Amino acid sequence: MIRILLADDDARIRSIVREYAQAEDWAFDEADDGEEALRLFSAGDYALVLLDVMMPRLDGWGALKQIRKKSDVPVILLTARNEEYDRLLGFELGVDDYIGKPFSPRELVARMKALLKRAGASQGAGDSFVLEGLRVDPTARTAQIDGEHLNLSPKEFDLLAFLVSRPEIAFTRDQLLNHVWGYDFFGDARTVDTHVKSLREKLGAYREHIVTVWGTGYRFSGGGT
Repeated sequence: MIRILLADDDARIRSIVREYAQAEDWAFDEADDGEEALRLFSAGDYALVLLDVMMPRLDGWGALKQIRKKSDVPVILLTARNEEYDRLLGFELGVDDYIGKPFSPRELVARMKALLKRAGASQGAGDSFVLEGLRVDPTARTAQIDGEHLNLSPKEFDLLAFLVSRPEIAFTRDQLLNHVWGYDFFGDARTVDTHVKSLREKLGAYREHIVTVWGTGYRFSGGGT
């Protein structure tokens, strides 16, 4: 299993990243300062590390220096600063990518996936999902039933692809809003219900695989290949 390490002294940011990492079926460890991050890093096997630049006890620069002495694990720096000097220093120290605060969690996950793929740690997130006559291809962004193309809106496809890639996991409407529409989306739970209703209509005989979990939200029932 892919294991991610995040060091950030902001508990809210750690909570958001944790939720998104777990939705990707990634194991997740967190630290609130650079020294704790190094302790965890020494004891664990991580596929990717996220470091906040400004942290107590040991900042992101110091943690990155120590990590690079013994590992070439992909590292993303999280920073509220956007100065050229900071970026140049980070690249000199061996950082792989930057993302500025505040950031979109979906953009962060996309950057994490790109680095994991480059490092050979991807778990096939772009693989096609097949359940009998239903085929969903995240890379080509196509969905078919018995070879017939489904005319889905971009968000309908995103919702379907998200659910089929995580079968039997129940998500609340708020979680689906965050993962599919983005954390900064200004809408309400009815947006999810509306898209689920439309998606079910287009799925026809496969509509029953999108299951309503009363009091929670929705899940996709049935694993694929």
